[in-house]
Amino acid sequence: MFTENVINPRNRSGWIEVIVGSMFSGKTEELIRRLRRAKLANQKVEIFKPQIDTRYSEQEVVSHDENAIRSTPVDSAVNILMLSGDVEVVGIDEAQFFDKGLIDVCNKLSNQGIRVIVAGLDMDYLGNPFGPIPDLLAIAEYITKVHAICVRCGNLAQYTHRKTTEEKRVVLGEKETYEPLCRKCFQIATKK
Repeated sequence: MFTENVINPRNRSGWIEVIVGSMFSGKTEELIRRLRRAKLANQKVEIFKPQIDTRYSEQEVVSHDENAIRSTPVDSAVNILMLSGDVEVVGIDEAQFFDKGLIDVCNKLSNQGIRVIVAGLDMDYLGNPFGPIPDLLAIAEYITKVHAICVRCGNLAQYTHRKTTEEKRVVLGEKETYEPLCRKCFQIATKK
């Protein structure tokens, strides 16, 4: 009797992709592009974002260019594991806002044969490594660093400069609060 070999997606090797850069560099745009391609390939996709990120939408991941894709807001990284179910691709936006448990979550998902695509800021407004991103960069198979354009001189920008005097590490905002700067302009702006 002939039996057809069907590839079980869970027997595949998973991996972690990390997309990083400053604000206004296109991280979320790239995440949405990759997730849409996976959907076009008829892959089962689930998308998550931190519950605190309500800038554009409570239920969607939205880029600055207003491209959007449906997502599930979660208040903790561990909830991503519980809600991933039977998927082949997991997308996670604004990863810097998650706790360090995101590292373990991404490892577990990829060890189950799932492609994990994470996007987030690699540095905070002071130029320091942000949240779980440095550890995710260390364990990722694929890393993409995208750049904005410095609003002061036109060079490539990799820093997110906060234009307000607020000193909390996490302050949600857009162009009225943040601007992308190159290294030199960031040093001048922050007098580093």
